Amino acid sequence: MSRPHVLLSAAVSLDGCLDDTGPERLLLSGAEDFERVDAVRAASDAILVGAGTLRADRPRLLVNSPQRRAKRVDDGRPAYPLKVAVTASGDLDPGDPFWTTGGERLVYTTESGVTRARTRVGGAADVVALGRHLDWAALLDDLAARGVRRLLVEGGAHVHTQLLQLGLADELRLAVAPLVVGEPGAPRLFGPGSYPGGPRSRMRVLATERVGDVIVTRYAPTVPGPGAAATAADRHWLRLACELAAECPPSRTAFSVGAVVVADDGTELARGYSREGEDPVVHAEESALGKLAADDPRLATATVYSSLEPCAHRASRPKPCARLIVDAGVRRVVTAWREPDTFVPGADGIGVLASAGVTVVEVPELADAAVLPNRHLVAAAP
Repeated sequence: MSRPHVLLSAAVSLDGCLDDTGPERLLLSGAEDFERVDAVRAASDAILVGAGTLRADRPRLLVNSPQRRAKRVDDGRPAYPLKVAVTASGDLDPGDPFWTTGGERLVYTTESGVTRARTRVGGAADVVALGRHLDWAALLDDLAARGVRRLLVEGGAHVHTQLLQLGLADELRLAVAPLVVGEPGAPRLFGPGSYPGGPRSRMRVLATERVGDVIVTRYAPTVPGPGAAATAADRHWLRLACELAAECPPSRTAFSVGAVVVADDGTELARGYSREGEDPVVHAEESALGKLAADDPRLATATVYSSLEPCAHRASRPKPCARLIVDAGVRRVVTAWREPDTFVPGADGIGVLASAGVTVVEVPELADAAVLPNRHLVAAAP
């Protein structure tokens, strides 16, 4: 089951502040940007905030436009997205407008906070305990099981920081207001700590637009995950590999596969696809790796993304792709689809990689995208 697309949304000053230190909330956006946010809310299945934001801002988190609410109903959805609050302590104020205005409500908390949360807001919300600590991956899995496909996160800074540090954020939409707060104690969007890729990591800019007097920029993470769990960036690169598979010249005797090699700072090093260029038997991973020097030091910490499990056997070349990956020094591979028995019964490229100490991450929710350019082969398989 695919986790929701996690969109972090925030507005900051030119010096990166979410607010000033005064008693009143600093409004960084104008009417035009509030309208933009309303449209983003209307396109979401759920809106999430931390308890600190509830206490500080007392947000309602509603879709304000009657037309957008009507469109949601016409599409078979509730008029308002599901409202989600996250609290470790369960210390919630039942008088906040969050609990008394439109839409269903859900609270995620800990084993120690669940009794307090149910006592305070149990009549207005479903309360779920995630364990001894707030487990963000488990939270997203639970939302997916409830049918949430797009999750809008509106704060606060602690929540945004955790999701980005854990590699669980798919996108950041940042509105920058043309003012400087200049107060050393003012809250800032992201806190200190370890982020994927470390201080060298970068994000992709997806789009930039002017909305009233603010500039809104959309970013997406690109740094590969560090271990056996797939991150949002891993899913981005694997989707690209699946898209590359569609560029393969068609064949009835070989799979169409795409591959991307990505450095540990999120830089794309090379890409390739099956039967690319003038070579009718080249494989995707072979094509991508062949575009890099064999002694490229970045390979030792790179990740190879392949739409199909790298092959363990092949007749056209001396070395299968799993062995090419091992020999290149790559220690992490992310793939969407295990090779079926169509051409090689019992293929086990993942086993070859794992036995050589390579970390292999499977993302089965993208298997359909990997199968798409190979439908004729899968359908014809015995």
